Amino acid sequence: MAEIQTNGRAYESLLEKVLSMNIVSSDYFKELYGLKTYHEVIDEIYNQVSHVEPWMGGNCRGPSTAYCLLYKFFTMKLTVKQMHGLLKHTDSPYIRAVGFLYLRYVADAKTLWTWYEPYIKDDEEFAPGSNGRTTTMGVYVRDLLLGLYYFDTLFPRIPVPVMRQIVSNLEKMNLPTKPSGSTGDMSRGSEDTARRPPSVKASLSVSFGQRAPHRASTRGSSPVRRPPPSGYDRNERDEPQRRSPRRSQSRDYYSDRESDRQRERDRERERDRYRERERDYGNDRRSRRDYESRGRRSDYEDDRSRHDRRSRSRSRSVQIEREPTPKRDYGNKEKAAATVNSNLAKLKDLYGDASSQKGGEEGYGTRRDSSSEEVIKLGGSSWR
Repeated sequence: MAEIQTNGRAYESLLEKVLSMNIVSSDYFKELYGLKTYHEVIDEIYNQVSHVEPWMGGNCRGPSTAYCLLYKFFTMKLTVKQMHGLLKHTDSPYIRAVGFLYLRYVADAKTLWTWYEPYIKDDEEFAPGSNGRTTTMGVYVRDLLLGLYYFDTLFPRIPVPVMRQIVSNLEKMNLPTKPSGSTGDMSRGSEDTARRPPSVKASLSVSFGQRAPHRASTRGSSPVRRPPPSGYDRNERDEPQRRSPRRSQSRDYYSDRESDRQRERDRERERDRYRERERDYGNDRRSRRDYESRGRRSDYEDDRSRHDRRSRSRSRSVQIEREPTPKRDYGNKEKAAATVNSNLAKLKDLYGDASSQKGGEEGYGTRRDSSSEEVIKLGGSSWR
């Protein structure tokens, strides 16, 4: 079976981030995991869906049943045959409405007119919103083509050339080329379509890290048309020079934009002053750090030099202590010299002078006898 020609976007990014995250995390969508076939999802739409708004009505927070089932269809990637079965279904108009929504989000913008044209004048009545206001299927389909906002959410944008062709085709069929309001107001945050209290929207958006579109902090930067001031009365006719609502809106819009710009300039100047203070403080810290490091380096070098001097002096003293000092005992020397002289004198008396002897004698202080080889050692300490 041939699949529908799509716009190429992943189904996770087709819806707005806040709405998509709420659908995926909802308990009802988790229960839909048990639905495996296309016909089971259709039966669930027939039994559970009573409007096709993205969010629940009243004070309930969370995505609507219709959009949970629409997201279920996103994950199933419907074929051309299945889509024709949805658009021509006779059991419930909400089954058909979910099919048209699927095409508006998934199909290629160039093929939308081909899909929608047979149903442009469809006269089946139903209530697309939770307020119970009825319209025909043909008007609903035209609003899907012409409108960018759908009950306070955003549709994928249709390229300008394609939109011009759609408008031209509607003019040829003598049909209106402006949205009728069956899918909500043309701008976000309208009182008719924003069913949930602002606090609920804010909590849903903040929990997923995205600002709610209706909050005052985003109105100044939003290009959407702003509502008239609270003091303006549409039924007041007695005032002769009443200002036009459009002029009042534009003045308020541009004054708010100017005040936003002024606040932004003030914040930028404050940031510049803060950067200058940080830079000066950083320079002071670096200079102080360099000065302290130089001081520490000089102190370290002084300590090293003193330590080296102490170690050298200590090594010298140790070396001096290790070397024994010779003791000069002049008395012992004189005694030893006298003993030697007396011994030499006795030897001379006994053997005669060694210098006067002949060459038959070999050395000093020795005398070789012809009868024996005995050598007499002289000069001993026990010599008398």
